[in-house]
Amino acid sequence: MRWSSLLLVAALGALPACWSSVTGAQGPAVSASLKTAIATKDALAIADALEELIAAGKDTPEDRQLAYAEVRAIPIDTPAYTYARAVVTGRLVQLKGLLGADMVGEVEHYASRSRELDPDFRRGAATRMLGTLYVVAPAALLRKGDSETGLELLEGLVEKDPDVIENHLRVAEAYIALGDAEPAKPHLCRCSAERGKLRRDDQALLAQLLKDAGNPTCPKPAAQAPTP
Repeated sequence: MRWSSLLLVAALGALPACWSSVTGAQGPAVSASLKTAIATKDALAIADALEELIAAGKDTPEDRQLAYAEVRAIPIDTPAYTYARAVVTGRLVQLKGLLGADMVGEVEHYASRSRELDPDFRRGAATRMLGTLYVVAPAALLRKGDSETGLELLEGLVEKDPDVIENHLRVAEAYIALGDAEPAKPHLCRCSAERGKLRRDDQALLAQLLKDAGNPTCPKPAAQAPTP
């Protein structure tokens, strides 16, 4: 999910605080797909529906507010629930801006708990979230981690599961956030070669990271031998 870099801005108070009252599941500003997910009472389904809306650029403030409220209302100590809770909380932090800074610790807590329960859930999704959070969020808002720990987590994911392109994107994002573009370049090139595997908002993030890294020259993909 691409909430990481935006979370840093929110935590620093630069995003507008557009917090308003929740309209309710039948409110006109709540997307139909989210209403359908809410009806399942499944936290992960709700988080996934919200993410799909955000990736498509179709979410509303009410979507984020309601998704958080609904997931928070059905707590269960499972990898899926705790991951979903971290996701919807992170998205609400983006929305609230400075007013959401005190919720960064909640994102950290639930991402960490999901990782404790099952580090392999969705091929390390909670670890990706936690590692990126540790890199981009101000230390004063975190309970345990720091940028060094975050980078180690992300590098570990690349080493463990290099075929997940998002792992490379998060490592590149982390290096650039830390002001060190050079080690990010191989990861950016890998992402560029397989950008079709990234969701739309992550493709936009990749374009920005490439620009931030000085538009590195990437090797051309090796030509495949013709099929006999």
